[in-house]
Amino acid sequence: MDAIVNNSAAKDNRPTEAEAEEAVRTLLRWVGDDITREGLRDTPKRVVKSYKELFSGYEQDAEEELGRTFEEVAGYDDIVLVKDIPFFSHCEHHMVPIIGKAHVAYLPDGKVLGLSKIARVVEIYGRRLQIQETLTSQVAHAIDDALHPRGVAVMIEAEHMCMAMRGIKKQGSTTITTTFTGAFKSDPHEQVRFMTLIRG
Repeated sequence: MDAIVNNSAAKDNRPTEAEAEEAVRTLLRWVGDDITREGLRDTPKRVVKSYKELFSGYEQDAEEELGRTFEEVAGYDDIVLVKDIPFFSHCEHHMVPIIGKAHVAYLPDGKVLGLSKIARVVEIYGRRLQIQETLTSQVAHAIDDALHPRGVAVMIEAEHMCMAMRGIKKQGSTTITTTFTGAFKSDPHEQVRFMTLIRG
């Protein structure tokens, strides 16, 4: 609830587009470029427009996206896995890209989600400033809260441009994070099945 309240407060205090564009001009001047040259004249507008898309997750509600479920499953109660979901996010520490893929599974308990909803939830949380650990947890708990399955498993594999482009400059290194709930957390056999299906 605190996160929702804080999010609302942030939206209430949001600068105008003109103020955002001026902030981009300030950064361009700060890095040492000439904001009057032809190539940069429209850059502030373009950056603000691209930020609207890149950070559109703040305008979307994962709970609402997951609201519709299906109960006609003919008794199906085994693992549902959507793997290799590509996503792009941005590191909240340096505001540079995180590029990766998510694997999301759950064990149904009488109802299922539309498969596209799973990918949509990854996108909603991905299009916010993030750290990978938080993103992994948010996806798992959003599905757990909406569907109340017997368990949820999420693995995210990603490359962080804050490690590749700056700082230690190690290109190609991958970070893996996991979150398990319910049967996936309590039963190692279910974790092994999840991992085997991903790697298979």
